Amino acid sequence: MQAVVMTGTGSADVLELVDIPEPPSAPGPGEVMVRIAVAGVNFMDIGVRQGMAWTEMPNPKILGVEGAGRIVAVGPGVAMAVGQRVAWVYAPGSYAGKIVLPEAALVEIPDDVDDRTAAAIMMQGLTASHFATDFHPVQAAEVALVHATAGGLGLLLTQIIKLRGGRVIGRVSSADKVAIAREAGADHVIVDTQGDFASQVLALTDGEGVHVVYDGSGPTTFQGSIDSLRRSGTLCWYGPVLGGPGLLDIMNLPRSIKLGYAVFSDHIHSPELLREHAGRLFDWVVSGDLKVRIGGIYPLANAAQAHRDMESRATTGKLLLIP
Repeated sequence: MQAVVMTGTGSADVLELVDIPEPPSAPGPGEVMVRIAVAGVNFMDIGVRQGMAWTEMPNPKILGVEGAGRIVAVGPGVAMAVGQRVAWVYAPGSYAGKIVLPEAALVEIPDDVDDRTAAAIMMQGLTASHFATDFHPVQAAEVALVHATAGGLGLLLTQIIKLRGGRVIGRVSSADKVAIAREAGADHVIVDTQGDFASQVLALTDGEGVHVVYDGSGPTTFQGSIDSLRRSGTLCWYGPVLGGPGLLDIMNLPRSIKLGYAVFSDHIHSPELLREHAGRLFDWVVSGDLKVRIGGIYPLANAAQAHRDMESRATTGKLLLIP
């Protein structure tokens, strides 16, 4: 079968499409084999490629952690059946034709949700759910600042905040992304590339600031995000690829604000929670309350281009690979 491996650490040029043997036809206890229909592209994959994670795994190694497909074989003790459509959020080696993974890592896809939507909503949807319902449970009439609003995560996060009765100030990097952010429900959209947005946020909130900032845009926005918060506001920081803000003096944090680094796996730390929260996302999709924007679909062989496009910040919505 074909798979995309990273041959070393570096730019997208280290990605290579190779032919590798298929997994063993008989999965082990508690495991299933899935024929992958769609794999999701995430900033996490770029971080792995750049040497920020999986450093204990030798190269070449298969990238990708998220996808959707159909079960083709099951091991002993597995309740799921051959033929079921399933999706997953963290299974290393998802840029491939087939994968063997634990049944506990899988969720069943409802009949009225297609494979591409299912793959597109897993990591970014569960992350957005964690941010807005757990890390900082948005309350009715609260105001949130969402960075990269037109990206796959930002669009889902905006919609979930609106479902909870909140207001959204979105920040995008170019004027051509404003309409997309507004379509997702953003009440106001700021166009900014230099991290100079706090004054606009304060003007939009009568000088009070927002209740919560969701910031995965790296060090250039950190101070602006702090400046955008009201008293006792919360800064939800995420996404390691662009780097952190550096050393902090906690006694210099202003206005009794709260700051934390949010990781979606804390939201789904058991198979039961994975299925509960994924099921809620699927329900929102089926009801029309949550719309998934797919911003690009690439053949598996073009994974490197998908990475380049994501890194350019020119894309909107979710990027997918088709084996």
